[in-house]
Amino acid sequence: MKAIICTKYGSPDVLQLQESEKPTPKENEVLVKIVAASITTADTMMRQGTPYIGRLFIGLSKPKYPITGTGFAGVIEAVGDKVTLFNVGDQVFGESVFSSGSNAEYLCIAEDGMIAPKPNNITYEQAAPLCDGALTSLHFLRNVGKLQQGEHILINGASGSLGCAAIQIAKRLGAQVTAVCSANNAEMVRSLGADKTIDYTKTDFTKNGQRYDVIYDTVGKRTFADCKRSLLKTGRFISPVLSCQLLIQMLKTSFIGSKKAKFSATGTLPLPELRLLLDELTLLIKNETVSTVIDKCYTMDEVSKAHQYIEQGHKKGNLVLVL
Repeated sequence: MKAIICTKYGSPDVLQLQESEKPTPKENEVLVKIVAASITTADTMMRQGTPYIGRLFIGLSKPKYPITGTGFAGVIEAVGDKVTLFNVGDQVFGESVFSSGSNAEYLCIAEDGMIAPKPNNITYEQAAPLCDGALTSLHFLRNVGKLQQGEHILINGASGSLGCAAIQIAKRLGAQVTAVCSANNAEMVRSLGADKTIDYTKTDFTKNGQRYDVIYDTVGKRTFADCKRSLLKTGRFISPVLSCQLLIQMLKTSFIGSKKAKFSATGTLPLPELRLLLDELTLLIKNETVSTVIDKCYTMDEVSKAHQYIEQGHKKGNLVLVL
């Protein structure tokens, strides 16, 4: 099968389209023929091996799992002898974390892993990035930031994959949403439900005197110290982008002060918790509460170009690999 291989850390040039052995499902696994897969900011960070603390999970000197990508959508082509939850021909979506990647023609995954039937009201392209963006934001808003009805949340990086999903989820939770993005993306984020927008090229939200219950920094560009004055008395600063500074602030605020800094590695949550999030997300998709924003689609020989585009910092919503 064809796959995108990364055997060393580095620039997008380290990504190679190669032939790889087609996997065979174990007795509890299904073989998915990939139709679409995600290409994410997290993928670019894993390709670079940054932040360095993350190499404890993905490989110290080189990637432990050379096939890139995590999110996928496709059709089950074969099942293991003991599989009971899925059948050949089922349309599915999900995420493969700390395992064989999704930027390939085929993927094996345990039937009780991060895999679910694809809702009929979305395409494969719309389904593929859901576990990378929407599922992470669902976890952060509901479980990490504990966003409540009537609270006010500011989303930094609101036009990215995490941000677009977060706007929709926050509105579902009954919150007021201020979205930070460029003026070019203001109309898009308002269409997703944002109540207010801030053009980051003209206004620094940490200096405008406004305060929020939750600040969700989806892009890791601000720190708790930057945002502390913009938080209400029991405000929470949450970010999915790991840094040593954030870890230190988490530890410090867990003991001192009413304002908190919080991080969580969604992919490392216990599988039962991830499955609950996946079930809830699937229901939100079926109810059309959350939709997928797609910026661009790429073919397998264009994945390095997709990584380059992400690193320019102007991605809107999601990038999708179409096989």
